[in-house]
Amino acid sequence: MFAVHDYHVAYGQSEVLHGLDIDIKPKEIVAVMGRNGMGKSTLMKSLIGMIPSSKGRVSLDDVDLTAQKSHERVASGLGYVPQGRMIFSTMTVQENIETGLTSTRRKSVPPDLYELFPVLQEMRNRRGGNLSGGQQQQLAIARALASDPTVLLLDEPTEGIQPSIIKDMARTLKQIRDSRNLTIVVSEQVLSFALEIADRVLVLENGRIVHEELRHTLNEGKIAAYLAV
Repeated sequence: MFAVHDYHVAYGQSEVLHGLDIDIKPKEIVAVMGRNGMGKSTLMKSLIGMIPSSKGRVSLDDVDLTAQKSHERVASGLGYVPQGRMIFSTMTVQENIETGLTSTRRKSVPPDLYELFPVLQEMRNRRGGNLSGGQQQQLAIARALASDPTVLLLDEPTEGIQPSIIKDMARTLKQIRDSRNLTIVVSEQVLSFALEIADRVLVLENGRIVHEELRHTLNEGKIAAYLAV
């Protein structure tokens, strides 16, 4: 359904991702894990088209996205929640979400988005910069969902989020997957979050996938060892 084949990404002469092969099923939640500097954010930015690949192919429902620009990938069905959330701090919550409507024909925010995130409805006229970190993350997810994606990419969604909110975020993302038949790819360092949300875990180390395991057979200690500094 969403596939990456022989995928290479380089910054100039320095190759960062070395021939990745990833196949993701419909409605599957896959966590890409690894320490800082292992290539997780580079992968996510490249999948949405912010960084070009130097070789290989990325496809969604058998449509080749490799040559598409970021806005074209969004129109093709990719949604993206960047690391650090990157919401528009001077715009209201509602205006932030409306920026995600540009690839659809909608003029207003769908009511079901506010049903997923009731706090955003309460704060829809508040500036994004006045929200807490957890609320901003919900806003970034809602903005991505406004484009009606079939695959949602989340880059380090727990960064800067209080531990007490992380479980709620995992629960909400699984609810979104089920209600919208969404496929989710999340890059992450927090193992507890990955265990809470993922159907499958991939470990990225020095730009290569060095381990892959289904959640129900996962050796937690082995994954933790890969993440140890």
